[in-house]
Amino acid sequence: MGYTTFKKLHEQPQVLILGNVWDAQSAKLAEDAGFKALGTSSHAIANLLGYADGERISVDEILFMVERIVKAVDIPVSVDFEAGYSDDPVEVANSVKRLLEIGVVGINLEDGKVVNGTRKLSEITVLEKKIQAIKAIGKPIFINARIDTYTTKHEKLLEESIKRSNAYEKAGADGLFIPLVEAKSDIASLVNTTKLPINLFLTPNLAPVQQLAEWGIKRLSHGAKIYEWLVNQNKKVFNDFLNSPILPK
Repeated sequence: MGYTTFKKLHEQPQVLILGNVWDAQSAKLAEDAGFKALGTSSHAIANLLGYADGERISVDEILFMVERIVKAVDIPVSVDFEAGYSDDPVEVANSVKRLLEIGVVGINLEDGKVVNGTRKLSEITVLEKKIQAIKAIGKPIFINARIDTYTTKHEKLLEESIKRSNAYEKAGADGLFIPLVEAKSDIASLVNTTKLPINLFLTPNLAPVQQLAEWGIKRLSHGAKIYEWLVNQNKKVFNDFLNSPILPK
């Protein structure tokens, strides 16, 4: 399943609901459930290997996990590649080449970066240059440019989001990911300012999927939310088992 198939999934009237996965098993389960495409969760994969989120994991470790995921399924796989694991656009592009070699069709690439546990917004030119370097590879890959204005609570949320949307579209991005935007008026403004498909992050206050489709949203993801829920279930099972060693039913 290649770039063209994945791109077309963003051009349908309905919202593409991405299955966010963290290993081969979760990928296969999501495929069996009927998801049309998958996205890895950097948070979940990092935690699974004993790291905190925020580019603590090595690119080699990411590639190992991603390759197992890609080989386990027959549907497109996009990778949450955080900020590219480097400030050097050429180095980011070289890492993306390696992702392409194992069959990845898309990436999320963000303009925020976790510094000492806090997400900071980078200058617009930082992500612009990374997008341009990746496009210069000459091989198609769906770049979903993540805009961290809402996650970092920028003082001019909508104005700065539109400014960055325009810049990343011009740089060659294929889609825009704007986590934590929820208000209908903000969503409408963002949709009207770009020709690119917009990806939102599932939150408790977000409108129903059908409504999002009517507003022009093309993709919805849930990040590490299912993984985190399962971790909490595991914690409960282990605690219960220690106190009363009976196999769960």
